[in-house]
Amino acid sequence: MEYLGLNEIRERFLTFFEGKGHLRLPSFPLLPKNDNSLLLINAGMAPLKPYFTGKETPPRKRVTTCQKCIRTPDIENVGKTARHGTFFEMLGNFSFGDYFKEEVIPWAWEFCTKELELPEDLLYVSVYEDDDEAYDIWTKKVGVKEDHMVRFGKEDNFWEIGTGPCGPCSEIYFDRGVEHGCGKPDCKVGCDCDRFIEFWNLVFTQFDKDENGVYNRLAHPNIDTGMGLERMATIMQGVNNLFEVDTIKNVIKKISEVTGTEYGADPKSDISIRVITDHVRSVTFMLCDGVAPSNEGRGYVLKRLLRRAARHGRLLGVKRPFLGEIVDAVVNESGDAYPELRTKQEFIKKIIRIEEESFNKTIDTGLGILEDAIKDLKAEGKDCLDGAQAFRLYDTYGFPLDLTLEIMEEQGLKVDEEGFRAAMKEQQERARSGRKEGEEAAWSEDVYQTMDKSVTTEFLGYDAWETDAKVLALVKDGEVAESVYAGEEAILIADKTVCYGESGGQVGDKGTIEGDNFKAVVTDTHKLGDGKFLHSVKLTEGAVSVGDAVHIAVDKDNRMAIARNHSATHLLQKALQEVLGSHVAQSGSLVTPERLRFDFSHYEAMTPEQLFEVEKKVNRAILSALPIDVQIMSQDEAKKTGAMALFDEKYGDTVRVVRMGDYSIEFCGGTHLHNTCEAGLFKILSETGVAAGVRRIEAVTGTGVLKFLEEREAQLMRVAAALKVSPAALVTRAESLMEEFRTLGKQMEELKAKQASGLAGNVLASSRDVNGIAVITARVDGLDKDSLRQMGDRIKDKFEVCVAVLATVNEDKISFMALASDAAVKRGAHAGKLIKEVASITGGGGGGKPERAEAGGRMVEKIDNALAIVDEWVMENVRGE
Repeated sequence: MEYLGLNEIRERFLTFFEGKGHLRLPSFPLLPKNDNSLLLINAGMAPLKPYFTGKETPPRKRVTTCQKCIRTPDIENVGKTARHGTFFEMLGNFSFGDYFKEEVIPWAWEFCTKELELPEDLLYVSVYEDDDEAYDIWTKKVGVKEDHMVRFGKEDNFWEIGTGPCGPCSEIYFDRGVEHGCGKPDCKVGCDCDRFIEFWNLVFTQFDKDENGVYNRLAHPNIDTGMGLERMATIMQGVNNLFEVDTIKNVIKKISEVTGTEYGADPKSDISIRVITDHVRSVTFMLCDGVAPSNEGRGYVLKRLLRRAARHGRLLGVKRPFLGEIVDAVVNESGDAYPELRTKQEFIKKIIRIEEESFNKTIDTGLGILEDAIKDLKAEGKDCLDGAQAFRLYDTYGFPLDLTLEIMEEQGLKVDEEGFRAAMKEQQERARSGRKEGEEAAWSEDVYQTMDKSVTTEFLGYDAWETDAKVLALVKDGEVAESVYAGEEAILIADKTVCYGESGGQVGDKGTIEGDNFKAVVTDTHKLGDGKFLHSVKLTEGAVSVGDAVHIAVDKDNRMAIARNHSATHLLQKALQEVLGSHVAQSGSLVTPERLRFDFSHYEAMTPEQLFEVEKKVNRAILSALPIDVQIMSQDEAKKTGAMALFDEKYGDTVRVVRMGDYSIEFCGGTHLHNTCEAGLFKILSETGVAAGVRRIEAVTGTGVLKFLEEREAQLMRVAAALKVSPAALVTRAESLMEEFRTLGKQMEELKAKQASGLAGNVLASSRDVNGIAVITARVDGLDKDSLRQMGDRIKDKFEVCVAVLATVNEDKISFMALASDAAVKRGAHAGKLIKEVASITGGGGGGKPERAEAGGRMVEKIDNALAIVDEWVMENVRGE
């Protein structure tokens, strides 16, 4: 058995199955497309689900992939053990109604014993207890000895999720040797110890389980296999765990170099190094595939992994942002297999650095909250931090339990660890329940999936504006119908159409459908993955029935407006890459007749100069009258042309490539102009952020630009009329008015300062001694917050030991400010706590730091009552001299 690197194993697997007639597809993004049941792709078959359900037609009936995957249910164990990880790669070969057990089992054995040269006497196979067919193929056809075969029950060797496609499975194990076993006499395949490692699961999807629990045989069964790449690498390299595999070990070396911590020298440090290794790999691939940090869903998973890695960097003594340096090692090891990593390397590092800096502030916030909690515990005579509170620190602020325990121990206090675990378990149960419900829902069928597979539509709209067709199906109120009548709305499916179905960000076409006995308006068009075009129609006259001959015409003006914006979107992406860098990639788009919206990867707001340059480049391409050429070619041919492809799109053997002169070339299935000059002009309306690392541009073309100019001119005319000047004199008049405003503003500030100074003298004179502390309360209406703060500063300058609460009313809204001098804080004063009690009496709230805090209130009539409690609060909470 030879030593094989992880990257070589991946290539050998994919090449082997290409030799068996499989189409090699690139890994799909970790961001699921059109699948709300998953936060992130967690298995090799997950992105292929539409092919298994028949919702979409696969590019070939035999497919092989190496799929990037993320699984986070065991995130708490990552680092603590050497076997847990969140990121992994899954090798797989799939059959969509083509071959079955007779083919896949011998192929699996051939790959293991011939291609990888694994010793046959170290391989074991498990099958489902009732699957005699698979057992016989393994023993009689392949020749596996019966003492190397194991039968397991439904829990271990039968794959199903609720109702829908399911079936038995067969797993292949490798015997790592007695030294890895548990030592028990009955140690065998299926034991929980580390001796027998399962590395390949062959799933035979041969049943369709209905709601009554009946397993109905599928006419065309499927094959779904999954081999863990990292797990196979541990076998081929003779190492104990995934962190010792060549590509991952090299990432660990980089972490040791950056942190100055040797791996293997200290078990505690090793945990942190493993966490950083795994999490940076996950985060790098997630960011590359379009996942953005956020506080919910997959974005929260990303943020949590990133913060956990940063926190373990702190445990190793690294407080500066450093994870970006580890990204370089990940890209170096995986960049050949996933070239998009190299393209987006700097972008990924930029987002990680931003998040690390944010985390550094967050963890400092957590420290402040914990310190306040400790003070409260001591004041209340308690010695144990509530478990739910410790969990909130961990979950909301990324504050680790071990750090909480350490700090509490230093203070002679404890943490309710059982309560912490209960809160964590409750959250995990909620997440697990949500995943299960989503997975079960993913296999449900709708009315279109029950239709005959022959009900498909030929799209002629690239070259024609109208066509004759035949009605294949009608759907009304969610159910199949034979006829639809005047005044009713329905979905019409025809054998041909010229109406583009919404996909790739381009909205569906509008148009008309007419027959001998009816007229209908097409209000929208959608396309299903299996080739059905759904025309949303409203009948204006007569009735239409299945089988009727019809004439379909697209709304030409509407289509041309869409085409102008779609072609301009291609030009925009190219211009953005030229101005901002090669990391720019499409994160989403929307093309309508009115405007285009383009989301793209970039880590900061564009400057006005950059926007102007992008706009200029697009208009230059438009006015250069570049011919727009569309070609159908193989994927390999298309890639050789340098055409840009979307990583979240599934492409078949042949693709449509849209070239605009020598400027832009992309994979695209949408409708376009024949020449860029038909777009007229291009104008950017806005540039905004939609998520961390994702920016959005909205723009218009053609008549949209004319409309924009007309609206802008009308606005200028209204402003000019209001200022009583001509449009040409607007700038001069605006500058003059701004100078007047600045002068008036200065005069107003001077008046406020004089007013505040006069009031301050009266306020200072009203101070009183409470336990040796100068206490001041006052209502000073009409002051803004800045004036209130200035007055507070004068009070602190006057008295060394003081506590003050000031109130002001503006437009029936109360603003409170509390302050305590440093000397008063040392005696126990806390402006934040004081102001909460004061404001609550007026129906308001607020808070802040011990030295200064602000709050609001609603009931003006209770201000005096609120200020009256200050003396008593100082007596109870602040120590005297």
